[in-house]
Amino acid sequence: MSDAVSATEPGLAPVPRVLSIAGTDPTGGAGVQADLKSVAASGGYGMAAVTALVAQNTCGVRSVHRPPPDFLREQLVAVSDDVQIDAVKIGMLFDAEIIAVVRAWLAEHRPPVVVLDPVMVATSGDHLLQPEAEDALRDLLPLVDLITPNVPELAALVSEPAAVTWDGLLDQARRLSRSTGVTVLAKGGHLDGDEIWDALVDASGAVTELSTPRVETRATHGTGCSLSSAVATLRVTHGAWQPAVTEAKRWLTTALRAGEELHVGQGHGPVSHLAETWARAGTRLTPARLAEHWWAQIADVRAEIDALPFVRALADGSLGDDDFSWYLAQDALYLGDYARVLAEASRRAPTVSEQTFWAGCAQQALVTELELHRGWLGGSDEPETLPGPVTTAYVDHLLATTARGGYAEVVAAALPCFWIYADVGARLAEHRTDDHPYAAWLTTYADEDFAEATARAVDLVSTLAAGSTPQVRERMFAAFRASAVLERDFFAAPLQRHDGSGPTVEG
Repeated sequence: MSDAVSATEPGLAPVPRVLSIAGTDPTGGAGVQADLKSVAASGGYGMAAVTALVAQNTCGVRSVHRPPPDFLREQLVAVSDDVQIDAVKIGMLFDAEIIAVVRAWLAEHRPPVVVLDPVMVATSGDHLLQPEAEDALRDLLPLVDLITPNVPELAALVSEPAAVTWDGLLDQARRLSRSTGVTVLAKGGHLDGDEIWDALVDASGAVTELSTPRVETRATHGTGCSLSSAVATLRVTHGAWQPAVTEAKRWLTTALRAGEELHVGQGHGPVSHLAETWARAGTRLTPARLAEHWWAQIADVRAEIDALPFVRALADGSLGDDDFSWYLAQDALYLGDYARVLAEASRRAPTVSEQTFWAGCAQQALVTELELHRGWLGGSDEPETLPGPVTTAYVDHLLATTARGGYAEVVAAALPCFWIYADVGARLAEHRTDDHPYAAWLTTYADEDFAEATARAVDLVSTLAAGSTPQVRERMFAAFRASAVLERDFFAAPLQRHDGSGPTVEG
């Protein structure tokens, strides 16, 4: 197999042509139906050769009909005789005869990218691979580039009990990769934790660990099918496994968050494969859906904020007075300019209600919050500290957006100062005690008034974005994302100034 496949190399089309070899799901959440949606959502053109007809729904599998193996061979030959295939995703194979057909076809045609999702057990718990076919599945691995087992599937492939720790999962993945030469994407979703950790392990033993926030949802039907199809498609686009898996995991997180809104089935419903596509196009776009989509799109930034030493030290009260005072001085400098941006938003707002809201927020920034800063900073009206690089970058971003953009972009750029502070503040407040050294500050950003103002700001911006053209909405999100990144850098700056490291600011 090729070590690096890219859509820019000779002979490959700009749109990846991806063949799914898998079973069916009449409810559309798994199997070839999910594969085709995932490929399309990832920018590819999907094709399918059916290995089995499965009578199933979100509650379970009722029966499986396996067409004659020769018919699968005819499907595969029909596609490969006519279409140049850039990637193959293999899902449900059911039995040894079907596996033998796929193995022979792969050996003859050698597709550039082959991803195997070793479908053994459905989300409902029903078995989708005959026990006697497991050895045949292992024999298929040398013809595969990437295999994507979950915890129980990985255990079955190495003939061991399921791993219960991350180290145990990595050990099994290393041994499977070393013995077969295939790269393993070991999926840790069955392990405990607020984050889902996966690992790319190649035959040399090199490990790349990747994480995404765990989404609490019942809409998990077909997640393995969907992820592997997206990875196969994006591997053609990116030419490497890590960026393909990273983008696929980010996309799947959004699809998981939106899955329950589909209201499909009474059991484990499907993910919303096209949630991002609908959001970009404005189809089925509501303010609530857009707000959820934007929040999911900065999940990486929010996770980085939570992991910052400054935030953790602020939570447990171990943060030094000098670091906290420097942070508040920077915040005071920032809030003065932020209030002016909010005042300009009020001036441009199209309704009296919006004008009143943004004007009130500007006053709140100048009066209530700056009063708190003056208390911490010894009563001075103006902090003596000069603006730091991040403070300057953040203010410059807001002022540039105000100068060049319209009302919609201005309020989108202003939103993270509400939303991220409210989110972080609410969780920091859980650590507040009577003797916490920064209790007063924690109270400010976790009080009900600020929570209500944040909810109102989110509603105003998301309503405005949902009713805008895709072009305006794209500019709004770009301004919002840039501010979110600067919020992260603002939290990082107090401790970074000691070691001389600077922030990485997105443009």
